[in-house]
Amino acid sequence: MMMGGVGQAFAKTNVVKHSVKHASGPVVHLQETGSTLLWPLFQLWVPVYKHVNSKVDLTTAGTGSGVGISQASDGTVQIGASDAYMSNRLLSQHPGMLNIPMAISAQQIMYNIPGVKKGVHLHLTGNVIAQIYLGKIRYWNAPQIQSLNKGVKLPHWMIVPIHRTDGSGDTFLFTQFMTDTNAAWSNSVQYGTSVSWPAIKGALGANGNNGVVALASKTPGSIAYVGISWLNNGLSEGLGEAALQNRAGRYLLPNPGTIAAAANMMIGKTPADERTSLIYAPGANSYPIINYEYAIINEKQANPATATAVKNLLLWAISPQGGNKAVFMDKVHFLPLPASIAPLSRKQIAKIHG
Repeated sequence: MMMGGVGQAFAKTNVVKHSVKHASGPVVHLQETGSTLLWPLFQLWVPVYKHVNSKVDLTTAGTGSGVGISQASDGTVQIGASDAYMSNRLLSQHPGMLNIPMAISAQQIMYNIPGVKKGVHLHLTGNVIAQIYLGKIRYWNAPQIQSLNKGVKLPHWMIVPIHRTDGSGDTFLFTQFMTDTNAAWSNSVQYGTSVSWPAIKGALGANGNNGVVALASKTPGSIAYVGISWLNNGLSEGLGEAALQNRAGRYLLPNPGTIAAAANMMIGKTPADERTSLIYAPGANSYPIINYEYAIINEKQANPATATAVKNLLLWAISPQGGNKAVFMDKVHFLPLPASIAPLSRKQIAKIHG
């Protein structure tokens, strides 16, 4: 069901303020790794959390959602960060893993097209983007693209599709959108954190959002999918940002209003284990590629001290008085965890034990 209006769904969560206990015991070391979309947020959190709880030493690394899921599952790290939720197959292989939303994010399509003025937002559809990545559309002035952008003079320049080479939650989101909007894609490539990319002459791959932005910025003619926490980096490197066609046929950029509109249409279907797609929401103002940002956690930690440290960190992370403060969310273009979803995340956090 739809969860009220934007203001209602994203009102500050009425949580009981939790105090972090500064135990007199040894420092607990927590490692987080995974999503490069979430990584900029963790980089903001880490130095602040040292002052919240001096008895926790938290480290962060941007290695891709696939690594985050696998290393949290095998116990290499305590916290895996992922834009993708674990599949039923993975959960059957790793029982006891929790997928805990911490915030809402989005993904944009960026490009490097010679001759297109800065500030012009090309109109693109999921169907057209899929045809580009399938190798069916090869030039920027192809009729399928030019017809969507009648006021823009597009060059006869070869398109260079860029994809992620690491196991990536961004790939998961992008390929879900392709699957929802292009039948040929749905019947062949499908979706996942890693997929078999169509063999296209000139196509390129890069590791992490940082690698994608760097490669796209030095590759004229390129197109790439980029997590929204890297939007400022992409724009500063001279990349353009596409306005994507949503399910209602409107072309929209990702911003707090369009992301919240999409979330309001989708979060009501969130199950108790919180694994759900928010891609391609209905609604006139809904941006089509949004997602929960997940902490992937083994509910059985190595010992009680570690379990307590993980629980306290996550409760702080999802609190509007803590990690979900606007000072953090705004810098990475995220939205805080909706008030109606926070209780589900807290219930999952309560399962963590040592």
